Amino acid sequence: MASGFFAILDDIAALMDDVAVTSKIATQKTAGILGDDLAVNAEKATGFLSSREIPVLWAITKGSFINKLIILPVVFLLNWLYAPAINYVLILGGFYLAFEGVEKIIEFLFHREKKGHEVIEEIVEDEKSSEEIEKEKVKSAITTDFILSIEIVIIALGTVLEESHPFITQILVTSLVAFIATVGVYGIVALIVRMDDAGFKLIKKSNDKGFFGRLGHLLVKALPIVIKILGVVGTIALIMVAGGIFLHRVEFFHGILPTWPDVLKELTLGVAGGLAAVAVFTLGKGIYSLAIKK
Repeated sequence: MASGFFAILDDIAALMDDVAVTSKIATQKTAGILGDDLAVNAEKATGFLSSREIPVLWAITKGSFINKLIILPVVFLLNWLYAPAINYVLILGGFYLAFEGVEKIIEFLFHREKKGHEVIEEIVEDEKSSEEIEKEKVKSAITTDFILSIEIVIIALGTVLEESHPFITQILVTSLVAFIATVGVYGIVALIVRMDDAGFKLIKKSNDKGFFGRLGHLLVKALPIVIKILGVVGTIALIMVAGGIFLHRVEFFHGILPTWPDVLKELTLGVAGGLAAVAVFTLGKGIYSLAIKK
């Protein structure tokens, strides 16, 4: 009886060791997408009133956990039933990410200054629907997180499948990497969005003197710059992730432009996919508007 009990403990220890080693490898392989995830979500979690930053970030974090709870069993099931379906889901997600990134660039390049009554109407609309705007931004962030989470989960699962690990190890490793992704990414985002508060506290406690006073001012002044940088990096990350999905998941693109570096190919494919998605969306929106008028 005792020997059987210790044999079970030994098996559990071996499994945990296997999970730890494989999780480390899977986390390393997902590092690139985690960096993109951080840039995208940090950009999406900013731009709110200081008092709403943490509640908004918590709402996005909870949404991210729910995304993982949905994605994990679905990916395992799809991989068992029909593995190619995962590719199709990823490609559709790539078009969504490319659309978001390219739409931001188009808006920046062709933004028209609003005048007179347009400005007044916009201000009134913002005052009336600040809650709705916040909800829309949270929803957009959670939707983007969903696509990025699929990529993270699939990369982690692919790492485990390459090593031919048993099914229980596949589940544990992929779930652990997904959990680390959410906690790590949104933990860092929380630190970024509270930089100014940390700076004000340092200024207050140091009586605005010495090293800590200067550090406090640096943190306060750095936040707007960091947010602007994250906005640019986040937009590029959306396009690059989408381009990476197209390049690696669409067979037609595997051997295309062999002399080009992957980064340039991913950027080109991401922009092309985004422009196509924007064109389809604009056309669909126009047809829908005409149908409503009739």
